[in-house]
Amino acid sequence: MNFGDRLKKLREKTGWTQTFVAEKIGVKNNTLSSYESAKRQPDYETTKKLADLYKVSTDYILTGNVPSNPGNDFLKDPDLQIAFKDASDFSEEARKQAIDFIKYLKEKEKEKGRTPKGNDNN
Repeated sequence: MNFGDRLKKLREKTGWTQTFVAEKIGVKNNTLSSYESAKRQPDYETTKKLADLYKVSTDYILTGNVPSNPGNDFLKDPDLQIAFKDASDFSEEARKQAIDFIKYLKEKEKEKGRTPKGNDNN
């Protein structure tokens, strides 16, 4: 997947229009369109605005790679990156509920005989 495809996929995943995203990052609609068709690439500041808007790293925007931390390979999934960044805005109570729900899903996976990814020793 190329740079433009990643931008388009991120935008479509959020359900936003090109007009909305272009307005948010301060470019014209046709400029964003040229980014998504890989005819042009944004400057650093615009790339940073895109990454912040989509809640992913600039590295992901540019290369498709997710910075890897030992033990955090599961965060290579952009959907999980977005979910974890969204969860950082949760209240203390909402975080606890999210953690409890994840534990519940993990238990359900165990009952089905599947080991959740990244938890081979649990």
